[in-house]
Amino acid sequence: MAKLNIAPTKSNLLAVKEQLAISTEGYDLLDQKREILVMELMRMVERVKLLEKSVDECIEKAYPALKNMLLAVGGDRVERIAHAVEYKFNITKKPVVIGGMNFTSIDVQLPKKQLFSSFLGTFPDSDEVMTDFFELLTLLTKLASIRTIVWRLAMEVKKTQRRVNALDKMVIPQDKETVKYIESVLEERERENVFVLKALKHKQEQKS
Repeated sequence: MAKLNIAPTKSNLLAVKEQLAISTEGYDLLDQKREILVMELMRMVERVKLLEKSVDECIEKAYPALKNMLLAVGGDRVERIAHAVEYKFNITKKPVVIGGMNFTSIDVQLPKKQLFSSFLGTFPDSDEVMTDFFELLTLLTKLASIRTIVWRLAMEVKKTQRRVNALDKMVIPQDKETVKYIESVLEERERENVFVLKALKHKQEQKS
């Protein structure tokens, strides 16, 4: 690893040592942050897997129910039933802190369940179909929100990893090599100074 291109002086030695201490402390903190983010990322990935499984199960239940309804009463009647039903959804954002990072989570608030099979000539299973699709809507909203968080966490892990690698592979080794070089130069100068002083002292003693 190449050293820093600076003069081998005591002041530079102190500056590089201070920089090395800061870099080492920064590496430790970033490494801890990386470990926390990775653990949170793995936890969120497991949540995504569970939600994806729930979504698949809900789809396997909701779409066959809708298909049966279409076959039983026809598309026109299903459309009339759909127009007769009015549901308003409230989608809100809420802050979430994960691994020290701020995220925005999306939450869907479903309206109070109403029964429509008792009037307008609706199909008896229409309420079940609506319930299934309401559940699917909730699951898909949660899944989209968590997937967004997972993506941002993954990007932060990648960015933190690059910083850790830069400190570990470049900055810290370079600072260490520079400290080693400056110390060796200063020690050599110190030995030369001692040798010169001894030579001068010996010369003065001879003159005396």
